[in-house]
Amino acid sequence: MNCAPKSRATNSTNKSIAHFLDSLKRRNASPHTLTAYRKDLAHLVRFLGEDSDLRRIDHLRIRAFLSDLYTRGLSKTSVARSLAAVRSLYRWLAREGAVEQNPAALVATPRLPKKLPRVPTIEEMSAVFDGRMPECAAFPERGRVIFELLYGCGIRNSELIGINLDDIRWSNEAILIRGKGRKQRYVLFGDSAEAALRDYLPLRQAILLNKKGPERALLINARGSRLTTRSVGRIVKKISVAKGLSPNLPPPRLSSHVLILRAASSTSPLHACAIPPSVAHKFHRDSPASPAEPRDHR
Repeated sequence: MNCAPKSRATNSTNKSIAHFLDSLKRRNASPHTLTAYRKDLAHLVRFLGEDSDLRRIDHLRIRAFLSDLYTRGLSKTSVARSLAAVRSLYRWLAREGAVEQNPAALVATPRLPKKLPRVPTIEEMSAVFDGRMPECAAFPERGRVIFELLYGCGIRNSELIGINLDDIRWSNEAILIRGKGRKQRYVLFGDSAEAALRDYLPLRQAILLNKKGPERALLINARGSRLTTRSVGRIVKKISVAKGLSPNLPPPRLSSHVLILRAASSTSPLHACAIPPSVAHKFHRDSPASPAEPRDHR
């Protein structure tokens, strides 16, 4: 008879977590955040076991949960993320009137090591962009597009894979980018990026001839499906290493490192904005601020 209340408590906790994740989704939280929080809170439920009534959990119990994560071999970064998920859950519960206070707020965040990323030199980046893609590149035309857009547009890996074919505004040499929180903006691309895109698109179309149904994604794999962030990371790392860059360079951060490098290499306002030379002249024209549709200057 004692098992029934405990089972109901667990079910109630799972329902509360499901409603919390739904609220994050409605607030345009990224898919990565939703996946991470779902995983972290599932760990919490498993740790609490049948005694999982969130109203009865105190800060000591949450500390014990974090200690259990360390015992399981999780890094400080993963433990800090789990604590953030629990804090966010309790903030939501408080707003909903389900709890009176946030016990996770009394738990200190694990102190994370501060590491500066290794920034590639101008010579190293020139080696990547000069000449042909290395032989190890399975799809060199696609690899060129990936590098040109990450570098020339200064976009994130997740933003890169989210580009659809109809997001390209050829007449304005601009691409619609969907960032975090579903915010949108236009970024300009230069002549070398345009050339890379035009070399790649016929090959993309050839892959899609054998696929049923349309595919909107600009960057696709050999099966005709949208590339993932992990796939882009592997592609960038493979090409970078073949071109002489360090294998320890984090692939998704490559473009932002290069933009910082270019900003530091000149006092020019255009360099400070990390604008590729082939598109710099466009900033001397009047154009509406993003994310408004860029004007056609033809």
